[in-house]
Amino acid sequence: MAKFLDLFAGAGGLSEGFIQAGYTPVAHVEMDVAACYTLKTRAAFHWLKTNGDIELYNQYLRGEMTRNEFYAHIPQAVLDTVLNYEISSDTIPEIFEKIDQMLGREKLDLIIGGPPCQAYSLAGRSRSETKMVGDKRNYLYKHYAEFLRKYRPQYFVFENVLGLLSAKDEDGTLHFDNMQKLFYEYGYSTEFQPLNASDYGVLQNRKRIILIGKLGKDEKGFYPEIQKITSTHKVGELFCDLPSINAGGGQITPVATNHYTGKYLYDSGIKSSDMEPVTFHQARPNTEQDLEIYRIVVETWNKQGTRIAYTDLPEHLRTHKNTTSFLDRFKVVAGNLTFAQTVVAHICRDGHYYIHPDKRQNRSLTPREAARIQTFPDNFYFESASGKPSRTLAYKQIGNAVPVRLAKCIATALMELFAKEDENG
Repeated sequence: MAKFLDLFAGAGGLSEGFIQAGYTPVAHVEMDVAACYTLKTRAAFHWLKTNGDIELYNQYLRGEMTRNEFYAHIPQAVLDTVLNYEISSDTIPEIFEKIDQMLGREKLDLIIGGPPCQAYSLAGRSRSETKMVGDKRNYLYKHYAEFLRKYRPQYFVFENVLGLLSAKDEDGTLHFDNMQKLFYEYGYSTEFQPLNASDYGVLQNRKRIILIGKLGKDEKGFYPEIQKITSTHKVGELFCDLPSINAGGGQITPVATNHYTGKYLYDSGIKSSDMEPVTFHQARPNTEQDLEIYRIVVETWNKQGTRIAYTDLPEHLRTHKNTTSFLDRFKVVAGNLTFAQTVVAHICRDGHYYIHPDKRQNRSLTPREAARIQTFPDNFYFESASGKPSRTLAYKQIGNAVPVRLAKCIATALMELFAKEDENG
């Protein structure tokens, strides 16, 4: 079973896909405290599942014990696989030491992960006076490369936004070119493809660069054939079994779902049982003005099949000064389409871009609904730093994640390469 290290792990969407495909995580490195607790709780879940004691996990989700009480039942070695560090020149030696202890004499087969995308994203650059030139996040790939140089895994997977291809350094060179040159210098050939999650069974239009590196400077044609999944399922199926709630309604703690007779939620790995409850099905409250806008947006889509621009709203509802850009700031997640718009971390600030398609509920999406778009399993729980559930932090972690089903597709294809390597000795 191939062993992997997850860098810049976030809440673990990428890692979860690799675990589902049969890989074994050695460690996750992440700077955000809340995300680290999410990773620890997920590590605990997998350990309990393996050891046939999943009811303990359910008790924790129901609020029958605190997080510390829950963690007390989990081997410390399992929890310690999550390393809460900002990856930098100062911290790397200490991170290496901890990973070395976990590995012992075993070899690391794979490194996955990608640095924060804000500095590379087109949206981030458009909002920055400097176009993100000189932003230190542009150079995090250099730290990633240090892990390659240290552990020499057979492969690595580097994920980031499409904007990576055009982001420039202060000298005018492309960061992506510089990145590939550095990986080559450290002994790796690289190949990449732009992938859209919607081509791999995810009901979401989400385009990302997936760069794969292989140990050896003269390797060519090794990029795995990632099997596409043709889907005719509609986005509305993601929400069809969840209890109907209005703005401000719902709850963080587990709630029962309605009877589900479809296929997608099972096929995608989101749902494992019709009896499985869900957490974080809680909608944020909204002002009466927002709710009036939401009604108009949904009605316009339902009747005309068109998106409404901000400037098309009645005058009394237009309170933003900016009327020349970001005119699609209010957008319904159309239930009758085969893919939703990209879920991003901004969803933690407001839900205007993610309005529920059912006008009767008249609200934005809950964290659980957003998590389903990202194909997180329903039993996936999103933590906070304090231990007190946070809807905002759940949204942020979900928006920053790699869709689990896309990750599993990549992992499965890569597993075939490992198998061929083993066959050839």
